[in-house]
Amino acid sequence: MVFLCGVAPAAWASRHPDAALCDRAAETAAKATGVPIDILLAISRVESGRRRNGTFSPWPWTIDADGTGTFYDTEADAIAAATAHLTDGTRSFDIGCFQLNIRWHGQAFATFEEMFDPDRNATYAAQFLQRLYAEKGNWADAVSAYHSRSPDLAAAYLSQVKAVIEQPSDAAPGPAVVPVIAVNNFPLLQAGLPGGIGSIVPATTARRPLIGGGD
Repeated sequence: MVFLCGVAPAAWASRHPDAALCDRAAETAAKATGVPIDILLAISRVESGRRRNGTFSPWPWTIDADGTGTFYDTEADAIAAATAHLTDGTRSFDIGCFQLNIRWHGQAFATFEEMFDPDRNATYAAQFLQRLYAEKGNWADAVSAYHSRSPDLAAAYLSQVKAVIEQPSDAAPGPAVVPVIAVNNFPLLQAGLPGGIGSIVPATTARRPLIGGGD
């Protein structure tokens, strides 16, 4: 696989051992699915990136609930927090390296342990991107739809992913809405026709859901 940014995954991780888990999982998922490693590395940073010891890298024990992202020190702490969110009635929140939404994607996992597991989290995210690529026909629109079907939100998200690919060592999540990069030097992320409008595509699976269906 050719790295668009010229940086191997190992060079992206911080010195904390858990900070390397998302990158190793992204490597495995890229090899298994064919989704470009650059895209997976960048998405994980936009979704769960944190700066530690001067290095910006994704963090596996991350939850975003009601627009507030929280980094937990351990997997056990993150699982306890996710369980508490269900208890307090929070039905939609994002989990793990690739911030999979419990409402839309929780049915693909039997437990929170599975959903937080970096390899399972990354593999599901890559497979979801595969489906979006098959639908959209190009990686730019697939990446956009990973976040949202709303054109404005999708464009802002795509620009964040491009920025991480361009400057991986210094990248950090931008504001909710950021200007679209004027010049795209990355062929994989050349946009095609715009996608439709709507909420993020729910996963379809026969697995037992973590939470009940419906609102």
